[in-house]
Amino acid sequence: MPEAHPLEKLLTPVVEGLGFEVVRIKTIGTKNPTLQVMIERKDRKNLVVDDCATVSRAISQVLDEADPIEGEYSLEVSSPGLDRPLTKLENFERFSGYEARIETSGEVAGRKRFKGRILKVGDGQNIFFDMDGQEFVIPYELVSKAKLILTDELLAEAAADASETEL
Repeated sequence: MPEAHPLEKLLTPVVEGLGFEVVRIKTIGTKNPTLQVMIERKDRKNLVVDDCATVSRAISQVLDEADPIEGEYSLEVSSPGLDRPLTKLENFERFSGYEARIETSGEVAGRKRFKGRILKVGDGQNIFFDMDGQEFVIPYELVSKAKLILTDELLAEAAADASETEL
């Protein structure tokens, strides 16, 4: 996977201390950049706007004190969404059985792009992936980019989770 964002060590403890997990930290743009912090709840319940606001206030305070970013920037704290990026090996375990897109930094069986279903994580470092009925073993260390694909199955699960939250 790509290297961690330089601010990850500074911001992750703040986010985790509030009961959330960092999904991804990314800087978007160069002139007036946006610092994007994707979070999810540790209890896996649906993220609400107040959660993002709480984390945003805490992160802003830390960023104001440490002042690690030169010039003006915007801070965006958000949910990863249903078609979320897969940024940790644990994400592949959690979303086994779901469809995803994976790009690798080196060739795996003669290709660098995969679209199919995550079968499982094995050997502690390999992603077993089905694409058009063919199984590929993708070393996690070669994954440069990955995300879930929005499917009816994923939407149905999200709807079921939302209705449980309302009870």
